[in-house]
Amino acid sequence: MIVVPPRGNSAVRRLGRARDTLCQALDQKLTLDQVAREAALAPSQFIRAFKAVFGQTPHQVRIDARLDLAKRLLITDSMPVTDVCAAVGFASLGTFSHVFTRRIGSSPSAFRREARTLVQVPGMLPLKLYPGCFTLMAYWPPSAIFEKRAAAGSVRLHLQINT
Repeated sequence: MIVVPPRGNSAVRRLGRARDTLCQALDQKLTLDQVAREAALAPSQFIRAFKAVFGQTPHQVRIDARLDLAKRLLITDSMPVTDVCAAVGFASLGTFSHVFTRRIGSSPSAFRREARTLVQVPGMLPLKLYPGCFTLMAYWPPSAIFEKRAAAGSVRLHLQINT
């Protein structure tokens, strides 16, 4: 007798497809019924099962996917924040800014400024960088630097006297 191992839980696979649907086409409006139909569940069952499997509600997953896309656009593209807001599917700039600030910890404009100091954007000059050893020297006590110079100077003096 041949036993075929189960190929995974079909309900979890359907929920995964529903999650992919939520994370794709972020600028389109999706109703709960449409996404629940993808998982072949009633809307109330879908929300409970989705949260049990993924730890977040479908709405939270959709907002997180929109914010991830917004972060990517803010870092790599030069479009204004208003256009980023519309591109990721938010209807209101105020709502977008509020949700972004609450979840990410800084406003979209501040996030763009901070991220661009870390990531070189094509068409922009990189910030002036210093070697790591010079950066670390800023934390040395002043006496350490002067002791080295004094020690080096005394050796030179000693060499000059003997020669």
